[in-house]
Amino acid sequence: MPTAPAERTPRDCTIADALEVVGDRWSLLVVRELFYAQGRFTEIARNTGAPRDILTTRLKKLLEHGVIDRELYSRRPPRYEYRLTDMGRALSPVLLTLKRWGHEYVRGGEDPVRFDHTCGHEFVAEVHCTACGNALEPGQLTLEPKQ
Repeated sequence: MPTAPAERTPRDCTIADALEVVGDRWSLLVVRELFYAQGRFTEIARNTGAPRDILTTRLKKLLEHGVIDRELYSRRPPRYEYRLTDMGRALSPVLLTLKRWGHEYVRGGEDPVRFDHTCGHEFVAEVHCTACGNALEPGQLTLEPKQ
């Protein structure tokens, strides 16, 4: 497992650590495309709009951190297909929650992408308490820093 980023914020925080790995626009859009099974460089570039040099840098960073891996599909010229690792797939709840937030608070209107669960109903991301099962509402959490 990759080590945590070396630079720390004044508050010891795993959110800050995660943002060092995937906290820029292009990295999360790469993860989105791989979540949508679009793994070739040209597909990722087309669907994200990322400049090729920036996309190359982000793919390298995500590879180094273990979020994605790649498989050679053409030897001449060498071309790779990228895919999410277990670590990358673990970001799916983050993406789905961010998607919901973006739809509700930024875009509104018709959502351009709908996910259906295997039960046959539309899937909408929610954060729940693992003990009581209630959905998280603002003001329901208390901060307990570790000593």
